[in-house]
Amino acid sequence: MESANQTKVSEFLLLGLSDEPGLQPLLFGLFLFMYLVTVLGNLLIILAIISDSHLHTPMYFFLANLSFDDIFSVTTTVPKMLVNIQAQRKDISYIECLTQVYFYMIFGGLDNFLLTVMAYDRFVAICYPLHYTVIMNARLCGLLVLISWFIIFCIALIHILLMMKLNFCIGTEIPHFFCELTQMIKVACSDTLIINIVMYVTTALLGVFPLTGILFSYLKIVSSLMRMSSAGGKCKAFSTCGSHLSVVCLFYGTSLGVYLSSSVTYYSQRISIASVMYTVVTPMLNPFIYSLRNKEMKGALGRLFRRAVSCP
Repeated sequence: MESANQTKVSEFLLLGLSDEPGLQPLLFGLFLFMYLVTVLGNLLIILAIISDSHLHTPMYFFLANLSFDDIFSVTTTVPKMLVNIQAQRKDISYIECLTQVYFYMIFGGLDNFLLTVMAYDRFVAICYPLHYTVIMNARLCGLLVLISWFIIFCIALIHILLMMKLNFCIGTEIPHFFCELTQMIKVACSDTLIINIVMYVTTALLGVFPLTGILFSYLKIVSSLMRMSSAGGKCKAFSTCGSHLSVVCLFYGTSLGVYLSSSVTYYSQRISIASVMYTVVTPMLNPFIYSLRNKEMKGALGRLFRRAVSCP
């Protein structure tokens, strides 16, 4: 009987954020609003960068990739949640669940690499301004992005292949609003030692190395700014890092906070709600952070809107 209950199941149950029937319309409206704002805001950032020649620089090239990543990150998780709320269902098929795990690992992990590359770009721009265009050439920028994609694709593929070997009991419930690797491992009915080891190693690598690179870049930036004699020059140089630093703090602050909490306590509804911060809220806020704190971006968005209005 036990082996029969641990066959390859065809579907799981996503418990979502709340079982209260009265809260479902509110959750649907709230997440639909956040999803539309995220997609629209990041799409406007991408269109502004593509259409404005003043923004054809390494910094905005990486920003466009970050916005692209944010769009697909929320698209991996939120639409299925909205469909389930609207249909008053909680099921998700085995294939859909694997797909969510795979693509969320890709787009969630890619954020780490892109933020690190963007920190390196600011480091070169401030510490080596005379050599910036030579160092951060188009070939290097494209190579950095391609390497980031390749590494995270390989890591996600390894995890998904290991996850496909796991067995799950019939009627397995996932205490989350989407399929996340850590939760899938916790509800598995077979031995998870190998995939747990791989997950902890890759999580440490994806967390330690990118964050170390960001911290090293900003230590060098601060050191360089301290040697500047002009106060105006310091403010101008650091202002170019303000938006990126805000996004870094928001991304790592929310994600590390949730994962550290879930590692010491059993995953609860409170942790599930907190995870909304880095899965949905952070991608939604990124366009506002970069547009409101950046004069060049505000100017490009203004020109984009004027062109859109003037078109017959």
